[in-house]
Amino acid sequence: MYNDIFPNEIELRIRAEEREQVIKLLDILDNKKATDIIAIDVADKTIVADWFVICSGTSVIQVKAICDEVLEKYPEAGLTLRRNEGYTEGRWIVLDFGYVLLHIFYPEEREYYNIERLWTDGANEVIRWPLKAAEDK
Repeated sequence: MYNDIFPNEIELRIRAEEREQVIKLLDILDNKKATDIIAIDVADKTIVADWFVICSGTSVIQVKAICDEVLEKYPEAGLTLRRNEGYTEGRWIVLDFGYVLLHIFYPEEREYYNIERLWTDGANEVIRWPLKAAEDK
C-alpha cells in the first residue's frame, strides 16, 4: 500500500540512474549541435516512457547527423535501443530506448506537432539543455 505513495529506495535509485543517463544523452545531442534540447520527466503521466527528450536540427541532413551520432554513442550513456522510426524522411526521427523516447525534429515538424506543450504542463521535471543557457534566462 505505501509503495504506491512513497517510492522505495530501489525505485529512487533507478530514477536517479535514469536521470543520469538522460543527462548523458542531452550532452551527446548538444555536442552534435542539436538545438532547443529539452527533457521532460513524464513517469507519472504515461506508460509509454519515463522521459521524453526532444531536440531539433536545422536541416534534414543535420537531423540525420544527430541521429547517427546518437546511434553511435548511446551505449556510452548506458541506454539500450529498442527501435527507431523516421530516419528515411529525416523530418521527425524517434529513437525508443525503453524508458526514454528521443524525438529529433526538423523545425517545421516540431512547431506543428508541438509535443512538448502536451507534456511539460504537470511534468515531474523539465530540463532545458544546456543548463548554463537555461540558467542565464
